[in-house]
Amino acid sequence: MAATKRIGVLIMFFALAYYVDAISRTKPVASPDIYKGRNVAKDKIAPGEKIVNVLSFGAKPDGKFDCTQAFMDAWRATCKSNVQARLLIPQGRFVVSTMFFAGPCLTPGPITIQVVGTVVATTDISEYVNGEWLMFEDLDGVKLIGGGTFDGMGKESWATTENCEADQTDTCVRNPSSIYFHKVRNGIIQNIKSVNPKGFHFFVTNCANIRLRLLKLTAPATSPNTDGIHISNSIDVKLSKNTIETGDDCVSMIQGVNNITINKLKCGPGHGISIGSLGKYADEQEVKDIRVKNCTMVGTTNGLRIKTWPDKYPGSASAITFSDIVMENVKNPIIIDQEYDCEPANCQKKPSLVKIKDVVFSNIRGTTISPIAVDLRCSKQFPCQDVKLKNINLNLGPKPSGSRCTNIKPVYGGVQRPAACL
Repeated sequence: MAATKRIGVLIMFFALAYYVDAISRTKPVASPDIYKGRNVAKDKIAPGEKIVNVLSFGAKPDGKFDCTQAFMDAWRATCKSNVQARLLIPQGRFVVSTMFFAGPCLTPGPITIQVVGTVVATTDISEYVNGEWLMFEDLDGVKLIGGGTFDGMGKESWATTENCEADQTDTCVRNPSSIYFHKVRNGIIQNIKSVNPKGFHFFVTNCANIRLRLLKLTAPATSPNTDGIHISNSIDVKLSKNTIETGDDCVSMIQGVNNITINKLKCGPGHGISIGSLGKYADEQEVKDIRVKNCTMVGTTNGLRIKTWPDKYPGSASAITFSDIVMENVKNPIIIDQEYDCEPANCQKKPSLVKIKDVVFSNIRGTTISPIAVDLRCSKQFPCQDVKLKNINLNLGPKPSGSRCTNIKPVYGGVQRPAACL
């Protein structure tokens, strides 16, 4: 894409991208979980449920025809149905540009989108004026299921991706996410594949009661900013039995996340599981009640990471537990980094204003390729509080690994390999 065209696109993208991560700080209100007690693993067509097939609205499964209008018309017919209805995307390859799956819907129960085939993104980045590819918004009760695939066709756009973490101007615009959940309550994403997104595979923001299960997310290790599942300003989100191979964080969580559970994740390649970066924007919502358990990291550049910016804004992260994690040749298995994007040996910036407390690393075992397996660098102004390490067993090949601690007094229990910081 020509430079002038890219600049025009970035201006159009900026309004939404900046709004989502920097301005949109309204914490969603927890609502009754309509799926509680139900077996969500099984999909059953309800009596009298209407099947809305995109083929009936002119979609062609040839991988060439632009099916955007057909998908929009089929979605309207599904969402505005007064009887229970589901949108069916059958076998084939369906090319679709950016579009909304917007509510509220009129169906008496949760609406189902059953993806059997492959939904393929268009490659002209200038079409994505909404900032994302497929946007699910203002829905209460939605299931995205079916075993199908979303192909983001991201290879061409990766060359134009900006490093939004390192951008100090707050004007960086990332490439569009494949699946974007905004203001969704009671959502299930299950048994879905995502390959080669332009940006994030899944972006969940301002949502409540969301389940992401049995997902397989794939992109090359070299693909930039292709986070697997990115969560912000959301409450009651559960991730389970997902496999993520990508070029950035397998799971990333930033401001405003509350009551998040990650269970049985297999991650790698990728950058591991990250909380942060925090403290980049003014008036950030707190991060609280995060549980990560029974996960495996394979060949990732990081394992379990909490990161905050120095010389920025206040924030807080608390009640965080990482337990029963296996590391296989992970470069940086355990990290608290409150000097993010600042030279760790000689960071001259003002201390981070983010307060970190009540963090537990428990039963973390495996191998690392780094001589420092436990790296805890906290803020000089607000040292980390109540950080516990229990039964840590990380080895650097046949040699023991090391640890580093700054502005923190960890509480240790059980086995400690590497040895506890003095």
